Amino acid sequence: MIQAISVDMDGTFLDADSTYDRERFEKIYAELEKRNIKFIVASGNQYYQLKSFFPGKDDQLFYVAENGAVTFHNGELLTVHHFDEPLVQKILTTLTHEYRDLKVILCGVKSAYLLKNVGADFKKFAEKYYFELREVDSFDKLPNDTFIKLALDVALSQTTQIVEQLNDRFRGEIHAVSSGHGSIDIIIPGVTKGSAIQRLLTEWQIEPAQLLAFGDANNDLEMLQLTPHSYAMQESSPEVLAAASHVAPSNKESGVLTIIEQYLNGHL
Repeated sequence: MIQAISVDMDGTFLDADSTYDRERFEKIYAELEKRNIKFIVASGNQYYQLKSFFPGKDDQLFYVAENGAVTFHNGELLTVHHFDEPLVQKILTTLTHEYRDLKVILCGVKSAYLLKNVGADFKKFAEKYYFELREVDSFDKLPNDTFIKLALDVALSQTTQIVEQLNDRFRGEIHAVSSGHGSIDIIIPGVTKGSAIQRLLTEWQIEPAQLLAFGDANNDLEMLQLTPHSYAMQESSPEVLAAASHVAPSNKESGVLTIIEQYLNGHL
């Protein structure tokens, strides 16, 4: 019996217009509440952005944000995993000196940070995903924050190469992973959506086999590998399609809601 549901957002729960069928979800969520089924929003994105999709539910939903680096519930920071500042500085120095066209967002618990000179287009892109976002003149002096992730925007054709280079260069210190569409997340080794969700399941005394999970990109792999009830979205990466037990309809067709409804109605 399913006791918890975890969903990635971009390319999974959200459609091509970065929204979802709210009326349909409200009906589903009312049934989840009746059955005491936990709902986990699990994303590489910032908590402050994620909660904007679910107004009025901050005290009900659980947010595994920044690829598992932070977990929030009811506005409270439950867990945080962070980089040491000297390592952050070393990574930033490498990125700014060796990758000319790469754009960087430094992610902290309080806010995300980007350079003032990155250009209007990238700022507009960043504002879509980071609702708490500040501009800085340089990264030579780090802002007063706790740093949990670095997010990179690169040419799609270079994603795999840069991921491999960074993982080789900082072996054991970071884990670089593609989060889809030319985005790369630099995260703490061993800290993933999967590890954060496992901590929640343990606290709730829920078995991984009682989790229903949905994802589409490589930063979802550990989450999907937790449970036999794992669904890759129709347009997922090859690695995700191989890792998941099942394939859900496209996010453009509200595939997540369709599968959840089928579970609730006893059709799966």
